[in-house]
Amino acid sequence: MNVLMFGWEFPPISSGGLGTACYGLTKGLSKSDVKITFVLPYAGDMKSDFLKLVSANVKVEKIKSPLMPYMTQTEYEKIRGSQPHSIYGSTLFEEVERYTKAAAGIAKKEKFDIIHCHDWMTYGAGIEAKKMSKKPMVVHVHATEFDRTGNHSANPYIYNAEKRGMWFADSVIAVSNFTKDKVVYHYGVNPDKVHVVHNSIDFNEASDNKAPEIRQHKKIVLFLGRITLQKGPDYFLSAAKKALAIDPNILFIIAGSGDMERYVIEKAAELSISDKVLFAGFLKGDDVEKAYKMADLYIMPSVSEPFGLTALEAIKCNTPVIISKQSGVSEVVQHCLKVDFWDVDELANKILAVLRYRQLKNSLQEDASSEIKKFSWDDPAKKCIEIYNNLVGG
Repeated sequence: MNVLMFGWEFPPISSGGLGTACYGLTKGLSKSDVKITFVLPYAGDMKSDFLKLVSANVKVEKIKSPLMPYMTQTEYEKIRGSQPHSIYGSTLFEEVERYTKAAAGIAKKEKFDIIHCHDWMTYGAGIEAKKMSKKPMVVHVHATEFDRTGNHSANPYIYNAEKRGMWFADSVIAVSNFTKDKVVYHYGVNPDKVHVVHNSIDFNEASDNKAPEIRQHKKIVLFLGRITLQKGPDYFLSAAKKALAIDPNILFIIAGSGDMERYVIEKAAELSISDKVLFAGFLKGDDVEKAYKMADLYIMPSVSEPFGLTALEAIKCNTPVIISKQSGVSEVVQHCLKVDFWDVDELANKILAVLRYRQLKNSLQEDASSEIKKFSWDDPAKKCIEIYNNLVGG
């Protein structure tokens, strides 16, 4: 089976869960002798040595473009700069169109049985490849515009691009039932066409790094993710305020970057808890694992989370988690605490309970670690192969 896969991030060029998911899925697919050509945008030089970590069955086709995951028009303008003769589009959406045309050119020279597209920036490319090749197309929904905007007003361009891709697709993969419901309700897609394939994690013991010195003196509660409306950092701060009123010996760490960063910093000052909130910035590589391991508790208070791989990453580092009920990962992990994102009183109560009661914390650590030891990216890969075979008649 040969798959032409369109994506917009892949490790080491990665800043979120989509890149992690694409890496895990392609690794699982390659074990079943699926050959993948992965097309993605890149800016500057990009080394391909990391592909050896996946398989010789995966190769990358690179399109020079400043497109990056989770990018806004403002962020695109900053990266593009003011070059009058730039080959890049003048807007984010023009650049997506340029990527689409370039990707279609790659499709003409590649041999493939099926097309697999990850998220809205790639759907146009997939449609062009489908028109050219007459091959079946799968779109993989890792997030919708309604997730990114916290269920508020969707950008009409992105919404239409998402809807067009889902309607053109022969099958739609949703990363959770939570996401499937959004696809059916907001985009009018036939539910029989939508297949749920949960994300996963390959469990292996995290490195035994010594906890940083800061943990010796404070109880650490961690938020790690994009600082955007979708991820609920403002609810994290509101719960922090309530928890600190009971136990002032807690340090709340916010690791990440995003368009709400300035607002959240100002919000911490407004709540008079700036001295109890540390902003760590965007973390990558080993620093992400270190952050999980130093934390006594990880919080994922997302307003709308299609899946939430960070919860699995935290558990892998033996850190107990509290997650939003409005998340896909809540469908597959039982040994954690769950709250409605808006219920900051309940969130604060559960933060205090985990930090106060050693038995509760130990139970969450042990049971959750045992639970995810059964997880593997081989499982979602097998489900994808079943979808492929049904479409190509294999």
